[in-house]
Amino acid sequence: MAARRGRGRLPKGTRRKLQGLGAGAAAIAAVWLAVNWDQVWPVAAAVAGVVVAGGVGWALWRAHRNAVGQDRLWREEEAEKARERSMTEVDALSWQEFEQYVAELCRRDGCTKVVVSGKSGDLGADVVGRLPDGRKLVVQCKKYAPDRSVSSQDMQKFVGTARPEHGADVALFVTTCRTFTKAAQGLASRQDVVALHRDLLGAWVKGAHLDTLIPLNGQGDGRTKRRSTA
Repeated sequence: MAARRGRGRLPKGTRRKLQGLGAGAAAIAAVWLAVNWDQVWPVAAAVAGVVVAGGVGWALWRAHRNAVGQDRLWREEEAEKARERSMTEVDALSWQEFEQYVAELCRRDGCTKVVVSGKSGDLGADVVGRLPDGRKLVVQCKKYAPDRSVSSQDMQKFVGTARPEHGADVALFVTTCRTFTKAAQGLASRQDVVALHRDLLGAWVKGAHLDTLIPLNGQGDGRTKRRSTA
């Protein structure tokens, strides 16, 4: 065991010589610094200054980065709270008032010839109008509870009438609930229908322009120009 512990260690005499050499080098360096201090101290001070400035700069950068991150998080949380406050007001509307409200949002964003059916049997066209670029917009409005989902059957009915019956260039399905079922969302994407759930509606209510929300649905962006029947 003693042999194993001693393996790889320098002989005692060699260690003493190296320690002596190290001490001597340190003494020589100390003497040289003392003799040449007038020339050395400006360089040492400059190096120390650079190190201190770099440390301070790095600390300030980290503090700024953290502050920006916290501010971004705070703004996102406040925006979410604001959307929910606005959506609480929307939730208090009747389904007829909700259709009128969606029509007003369309007008706010530059749509023209906006008409609200306000009745059952409208074949999915609760709101009809023209986008600023002239395309025909057909909107299906569903005033559902927040925790409910838009079903595939709801989407199928709208898909079956939005373009064949109403000649929509952009077919928009807007709802107050949080989600579309997977089948409903898939059908919307395949059939080029814009699916606007509660979160996107909240952004629209808070001032986001309809043109910025339409592309968020993936394929359902209404880009394909279709011949209008009205």
